[in-house]
Amino acid sequence: MAAILVAGGAAGAINTVVGSGTLVTFPTLLAFGVPPIVANASNTIGLVPGSLSGAWGYRRELAGQRARILRFASASVLGGVIGAVLLFALPDGAFAAIVPALIVLGLVLVVTGPRISAAIARRREARGLGERPEHGPAWLWPVVALCGVYGGYFGAAQGIIMMAFLGIGLDETLQRLNAMKNLLVALVNGIAGVLFAVFVDVDWLVVLLVGVGAVLGAQVGARYGRRLPDGVLRGIIVVVGVVALGVFLAG
Repeated sequence: MAAILVAGGAAGAINTVVGSGTLVTFPTLLAFGVPPIVANASNTIGLVPGSLSGAWGYRRELAGQRARILRFASASVLGGVIGAVLLFALPDGAFAAIVPALIVLGLVLVVTGPRISAAIARRREARGLGERPEHGPAWLWPVVALCGVYGGYFGAAQGIIMMAFLGIGLDETLQRLNAMKNLLVALVNGIAGVLFAVFVDVDWLVVLLVGVGAVLGAQVGARYGRRLPDGVLRGIIVVVGVVALGVFLAG
């Protein structure tokens, strides 16, 4: 119980600042004999309070983003539902082959995001289109929905992948994007968690332990993560993503 509580705390802090906290809690649950499907469902539900706690910790960075958040919330909810349904319909490990590729893609985009974003801005200026719209380009909504599909199915490094695309599509600081990411991930996990609670066996003690730990860890992550400059935050995302990729491939 203590180990799961600590793992939940670590996941809450990591998810709030970066993402991929699932790669801490999920292997911990498996190590203590929790069946994979039960572990995935219980972990998803347990991390919801942590994501909400992280979003609250970043509430200052959420200011002025209401319209944008409402727009992308619909994408996250739709994607979370589809991802949860796919978990029921597809065989175990169906996403195993593409998860590493998704993590690598996310890391590459995190590193190259500023250059891509600047190139997009120059192209818009050259074509006389002015600044990018507040809600980003048309392709961003379906991409956020696809991130929700992945998050509803498994979710490891969901935050890293989402941050990469948000950073390219929106003209915002990483800290403000991180605040929105925390809220969108909470929606994905929440809607998937509701379906899991109805259709999948859930270990509610695990949910409680992960949830309590995640809430506390998220506040620690928000307190210190909000102070990081964009360059440092981008570096942390890359380091955590590389470690997450190594853990996933080793597993």
